[in-house]
Amino acid sequence: MPLIALTGGIASGKSTIARRLAEHGAVIVDADQIVRDVQSPGSPVLARIAETFGADVITPDGALDRAALGAMVFGDADRLAQLNAIVHPAVREESQRRFDAALTDDAEAVVVYDVPLLVEARVDDPWDLIVVAHAPASVRRQRLVELRGMDERAAQERIDAQVSDERRLAIADVVIDTSDTLERTREQTDVLWERIRRR
Repeated sequence: MPLIALTGGIASGKSTIARRLAEHGAVIVDADQIVRDVQSPGSPVLARIAETFGADVITPDGALDRAALGAMVFGDADRLAQLNAIVHPAVREESQRRFDAALTDDAEAVVVYDVPLLVEARVDDPWDLIVVAHAPASVRRQRLVELRGMDERAAQERIDAQVSDERRLAIADVVIDTSDTLERTREQTDVLWERIRRR
């Protein structure tokens, strides 16, 4: 079972690549979804977050108030490290459980871990291939403004808060340039799929 890490900065087109690989038959394990799942109401992770950051980060119905928590940790390296120390181990455990389940279902499965924070948290894991979705920061900023309704400054802050493109590109086995059309991104993903199937 090939285990492939797919990463990229915010608005880099990573989801487009993941969707295309899923169309080809890859099993996509979505790190962002796992984060939401392990922080669900009643979970031990959510209880530890509330204990560490206070009741203000929990909504009246018992869910995580992401905006409140984000405001608390954004730009504060120490608080972000505290949050990561709670969340990352749980995400690692749950992602491994999902990789194992995919392998149990189909020994030949191609499993793609769609993970924004690969450089920050999982770069040393034994991936068969690391794929980086890449578009220049200016293109990604424009996408955040046009597609997600952010203002220029907020978009730039989100980009700046992530690791640099250089660090991401330095770990890549394959780079998919997403700065062109969607069709071009899909074509490059099809080539990647052929490469994976040949391995």
